[in-house]
Amino acid sequence: MTTPLRVLRLASSPRGADSESLRLSQRVLDGLAAQHGGRALELQDVDLNDLPHVDTAYAVALATPTASAQGEPGSTLQRSDALIRQLDEADVLLIATPMHNYTVPSALKSWVDHVVRVRVTFNGTPQGKVGLLRDRPVYVAVSSGGLISGEQARQPDFLRPYLQAALGTVGLHDLHFFCVEGTARGEQATADARLAAEAAISAFFSAA
Repeated sequence: MTTPLRVLRLASSPRGADSESLRLSQRVLDGLAAQHGGRALELQDVDLNDLPHVDTAYAVALATPTASAQGEPGSTLQRSDALIRQLDEADVLLIATPMHNYTVPSALKSWVDHVVRVRVTFNGTPQGKVGLLRDRPVYVAVSSGGLISGEQARQPDFLRPYLQAALGTVGLHDLHFFCVEGTARGEQATADARLAAEAAISAFFSAA
């Protein structure tokens, strides 16, 4: 029996099921399903909006090389352990995120702070940080009120380079971004942006 393709989807929009990025991520799932033919997808959905930020105990543990790798029950360190294990078990990471003030929303940043963890998901070396997780495909479905690509882009984009750097730190380098841009420009602009993003997804998975 063929094992399912394990997909971890992170949702970071406060709009929940009504979010443009979550809608776009569903098109990515459709593309994955088509690409893998009869192989089933095992989807694990995680809403990051309820994820607390890291705390003092977490910061102290990371700054103390001799600290226990296992956190106390209910601690932020234990939560970090669980999130890292969840990521490590996935075959594919799918992130659904809006752009907030030119970069990732705080919910997604909190997840990054939990999983980018020295001596657990990366090591510091004289040559720089070396990721300890196995590489795998990462798909990022982005919604943006303004335009962040092309000649008409008028706002900075720190989201894509930030995720490339942060996830690259732990060993995830195979990133692919799909964007619905200009959602603040009206219904027609949003509809056109959806079609463009869906065409890009279709072309990507057809060619892969």
